Amino acid sequence: MVKLLKSSWPLFFGLALIMVGNGLQGTLLGVRASMEGFNTAATGFMMSLYYLGFVLGSYFVPKLVCSVGHIRVFTALASLASTSVLLHGVFVDIALWSAARMITGFSYAGLYIVVESWLNNMSTNKTRGKILSIYLIVTFAGLIAGQFLLNIADPGEIKLFVLTSILVSIALLPISLSSRPAPAFDEPETISLKRLLVSSPLGIACSLGSGLSAGIIFGLGAVYAAEIGLSFAQIASFMAAFMFGCMAFQMPIGWLSDKYDRRLIIIVISGLSSLTAIACFMTSGSPLLFYFLFFVLGGFSSPLYGQAIAHTNDHISERQYVAAGATLILINGVGAAFGPFLVSIVMSTISVHVYFPIIAAAYGSLCIYGLYRTQKRDAVPLEDQGDAMLMPRAASPIVMNIMEESADTMKKMDTQDGSK
Repeated sequence: MVKLLKSSWPLFFGLALIMVGNGLQGTLLGVRASMEGFNTAATGFMMSLYYLGFVLGSYFVPKLVCSVGHIRVFTALASLASTSVLLHGVFVDIALWSAARMITGFSYAGLYIVVESWLNNMSTNKTRGKILSIYLIVTFAGLIAGQFLLNIADPGEIKLFVLTSILVSIALLPISLSSRPAPAFDEPETISLKRLLVSSPLGIACSLGSGLSAGIIFGLGAVYAAEIGLSFAQIASFMAAFMFGCMAFQMPIGWLSDKYDRRLIIIVISGLSSLTAIACFMTSGSPLLFYFLFFVLGGFSSPLYGQAIAHTNDHISERQYVAAGATLILINGVGAAFGPFLVSIVMSTISVHVYFPIIAAAYGSLCIYGLYRTQKRDAVPLEDQGDAMLMPRAASPIVMNIMEESADTMKKMDTQDGSK
């Protein structure tokens, strides 16, 4: 592991800075929008545009990489992301913020694509699983660290925007100065939505639903927390609690999904997510219990993303895994793009307090649909189920290449062990 970190630390260091900046910026914008008195629906629209930009970046940036190469694309997009952050601090205008937010999403999608393709290229059969695990840890740890940076300066000033810009700019250095040659790059394939709907309707619904709900939580969580009167420190802890849960429950739930019918796992964790969201709604006046339940909500809900991909893989051929995974990631992004905007309209029309009931309804609907699907198709035999997918919250379609090759390596190892 030490040798692996020595050879790959520039990429992981750059990724960590990107994630810290992304985590800080998302929460900072929600808090600052509330401070500026922006309409909740307008804020939701702005936050949704990040995910729209991310989807567009996931589609177009691979074409740019094929044309001009990794380094040039990474440098250009890091500069664009750094500049767009500063625009938020210099000009307090919701229309400009919305445009800048979409540029940020587009830029971050490209940054992830470059980092992930580089990690995939430098992986070997022995190290691929470890690199994927480190990638997950760095991703969540960076997002969590970004929340607590909210406390080091007044969100009403420009300092935190400047700090975010600095973090993204510094992320350029380790990758730009790396002596490792840029990897070969192929555009990720996709598979048609119609074909996936026939193969795995629950996989599509789970990917869309998890994206929709996660977009609401990440896009409007800080807005909700600010509107109910939490302090800056409390908002940081509130959002960090959810992200800690995302990191803590991934492996245990993944292990269970390899032991039982994966549809059952999707039904149970979506149902528990719905109940936990209701509990959050009922306990918002008790800070410690409120934070703990939000932590639990992150734990139950975050694995749904990977479960959607794993369940879909159970119904398609192995050669379709990467293409299907890339399509599901884009579907997840579309759900995340619609979630904050639609919910913000309801929040501005009715009350900010509908935030958790809507989240509960979203997860509850997925649970009910999962139950319905169990009546339409027999379960895949456990021996035919593939391995669970531990998906990072922020990932481009390129990450599917790492996952597929890591899964292939594990299968070969299992085969070798079985033959001894």
